[in-house]
Amino acid sequence: MRKVDPHPDYPPEDGQYLRGNDFSPVAVAIILNCDADKIPPELENLVRAGIETGAALSGTVQTENIGFEKMLCNIVSNSNIRYLIVGGPESPGHLTGEALKALIHNGVDEKKRIVETDAPHPFLFNVSMEMIERFRKQLSLIDLQFQGDPELIRKAVWCCYQESPVAFRGYSLYDPGAYPESPLSGRLTWRVTQPWTEVLDEKEREAKEKALALIERLKARAKKGKENLQE
Repeated sequence: MRKVDPHPDYPPEDGQYLRGNDFSPVAVAIILNCDADKIPPELENLVRAGIETGAALSGTVQTENIGFEKMLCNIVSNSNIRYLIVGGPESPGHLTGEALKALIHNGVDEKKRIVETDAPHPFLFNVSMEMIERFRKQLSLIDLQFQGDPELIRKAVWCCYQESPVAFRGYSLYDPGAYPESPLSGRLTWRVTQPWTEVLDEKEREAKEKALALIERLKARAKKGKENLQE
């Protein structure tokens, strides 16, 4: 079974996760529906179940944009990770679970919007199309959302380690070895930290630039007027 070293930067992005076995075939993402500093014990137990059973990374994800981008960067920088277990509740404000499943199944459009999701801001502006497609090709999804039992997470992680396929809740799981392509260096570009404010086409972009230019002219005019009054 082929295993490879992760990229030297792995994992490149910080976040609410624990790092486990770098050669593990599975990562765990628990949907967070509360403030990051108020994680309830039942969600912490799901995260710990993943890491204690041998996941490469196990943590929480809350937002359908920057949260996904960070997770994506960390996973594509480790070619050994071939499965993503999704667990926890739904985040009503972000529809994070729905959006994550849509990303893996459907990808993004030319504007980097996740296809077929009702999440309010499902845009991945800070990662390349290459990284997005690599994330989708490298991973298989194991959907355990709305299942609050840590034992299910442990069982799923264990199944992903097996040399021969085993049945688990409709999935056939085993460790296929590392993805055949080298890990990618996956740092965020951080051009867009508020994706909900980003324009989506050239007309909108041009209108935004004109509006910003007008604001700057008005500020300059007001400043000049104030200086004239002080003379």
